[in-house]
Amino acid sequence: MHVLIAASWLDPIVNALSAAVMAIDKPIGNLGWSLVILAVLIRVVFWPLNTAQFKAFLSMQKIAPQLKRVQERYKDDRQRIQQETMALYKEHKVNPFAGCWPMLVQYPVIISVYYVVMNHKALFENQNWLWIGSAITHAASAPAIFGVPILAASLAHPDLVLILLYAFSMYLSVRYVSMPATDPQQAQTQRMMAVISPVMLGFLGWKYHWPSAMVLYWFAYNIFTMGQQFYLLRRYHQPLAAIDSEHAITEGPAGAAAPAKGNKISPSGNGAIQPKPPRNARSKRKNRRT
Repeated sequence: MHVLIAASWLDPIVNALSAAVMAIDKPIGNLGWSLVILAVLIRVVFWPLNTAQFKAFLSMQKIAPQLKRVQERYKDDRQRIQQETMALYKEHKVNPFAGCWPMLVQYPVIISVYYVVMNHKALFENQNWLWIGSAITHAASAPAIFGVPILAASLAHPDLVLILLYAFSMYLSVRYVSMPATDPQQAQTQRMMAVISPVMLGFLGWKYHWPSAMVLYWFAYNIFTMGQQFYLLRRYHQPLAAIDSEHAITEGPAGAAAPAKGNKISPSGNGAIQPKPPRNARSKRKNRRT
């Protein structure tokens, strides 16, 4: 019943995605690659939303140390914490909900792909993609684990290799291409989610025999999402943020002066940016040592 209810309000999106897949498939001639191209197109369409979402998270991250100090200073006064928090939001022009709505807009599209595949399962029955549906999978001795083929016979059937690849891409996405943490506790949570999320998705895909066509779209979508996230991290965030999720992003001491003009900026071990002292200052320190 819940599937029918969900499908009813998703019908316009499902129909639009189905038409898009079939239109792409006409010149391509392969539904697997058509789903990959659809994932690219959807990422392009949602690029402005994802950029806005990233900037909203970045704004929240910049004031995170100040929010933490407010919570520590007024830990026994909840009302004062709320007042000071709202004042910080207003001062820095930060909307705490700005990063949520772009994700909510995209979620129905991601879910609708399931119904696109299920509504056209007969078409995917005779479709292949790379190793899926190859000569090896049609062999009588094609191996399976608890009823799930390691290599699927077509895009309509589950493929354990593709499920594992999707789970691994989720690990990479959460572990290395997510927004760096703002405190040690959040960093620890990110490390845990980097393991829990892929394991959970891999288990669900194996247990419920997700069609490989659906997993292929999600896998491709996740790969392109990682590419966009890495690009945004390199453009708007700190240089090492995309490859260092071990540590939290820290802030310099309160009241510290901004780096003088001409000073070089270098990333620290935890991804935070620290100013390099002027060259003459470094030479003076070197003379003292000698």
